[in-house]
Amino acid sequence: MTARMATARLLAVLVGSLMPVAQGPLLAQLEYRPIKPAYDDGNVEALPVRGNVHLVAGSGANVVVQVAPDGLLVVDTSVAAMSEKVLAAIKTISEKPIRNIINTSADEHHTGGNENLSNAGRNLNAGIGGPSGREPARLEGAPVIAHELVLHRMSGLKGEAPRMPFGVWPHDTFFTNRKQIYFADEVVEMLHMPAAHTDGDLIVWFRKSDVVSTGDVFSTVTYPMIDLTRGGSVQGILNALNSILDITFPEFNNQGGTLVVPGHGRICNESDVAEYRDMTTIIRDRIQSMIDKRMTLAQVKAAGPSKDYDGVYSTPAWTGEMFVEAIYTDLTRARRR
Repeated sequence: MTARMATARLLAVLVGSLMPVAQGPLLAQLEYRPIKPAYDDGNVEALPVRGNVHLVAGSGANVVVQVAPDGLLVVDTSVAAMSEKVLAAIKTISEKPIRNIINTSADEHHTGGNENLSNAGRNLNAGIGGPSGREPARLEGAPVIAHELVLHRMSGLKGEAPRMPFGVWPHDTFFTNRKQIYFADEVVEMLHMPAAHTDGDLIVWFRKSDVVSTGDVFSTVTYPMIDLTRGGSVQGILNALNSILDITFPEFNNQGGTLVVPGHGRICNESDVAEYRDMTTIIRDRIQSMIDKRMTLAQVKAAGPSKDYDGVYSTPAWTGEMFVEAIYTDLTRARRR
């Protein structure tokens, strides 16, 4: 008997011995195990990120919490229905009051809990001078900070119905490309990412902690959500991802270093953002090449320019085909201008 024949017989015996197991519980696990973990499954938990920065995950969108001696800064508030769970998770991090809230976009899954979390907090500058003072009517709860385009959209100035209740609207806005505050012994930078997911997106950079909260310009569980009706664009997404890469730095072999908290999904580092940027670039370039060949949207969809990434990023709410259509529409719209 040759060595090759002996090896073949041994493999046959091993496979045969495994078959009864594979037909039982093991096979069921292989068939029904989710392809991707469910990050927003309603099981809200608090996780340390680095230093004074923490993540509250599982509520519908990632919520970032920074702890200072006199209170907390919160980035995004998830959906209103999960406010109690989010607040309970925040209290496991610290019992201190919420002092500031930052919104990375106008999307409901990032702003829905604004009113509830603001009311649960306390403005450091509330009631300056007392009832007869200079500003007695100043907001009592934690003020919500956002780019002014977020307020324009939520208040109906962008052609949409105003978001209700009014308590979810931001209280403090800015129109420049950045705003900085000093909190928890470090500079917190809010950087405007124009025409990315929408027109009012921010990324929040905790400079001393070396942590970046990205909102929906970056996700580990979906393709980039390009909202064309709200000013989004594929080039804006790429610009935003490159901006994140400009302020991140790896520790060793492109791993570790700056930590990045996406709008949805797990805690990441620079290499994860680079892979996401490269994926978006590859699909964008494939579609652009097809447009240059005068292919129609139906033909581009049939060619499947996103198929090799669909298993990782396609979801029922934002499929690979929807992503392809958004890029195609954006690129052909730009060509007509």
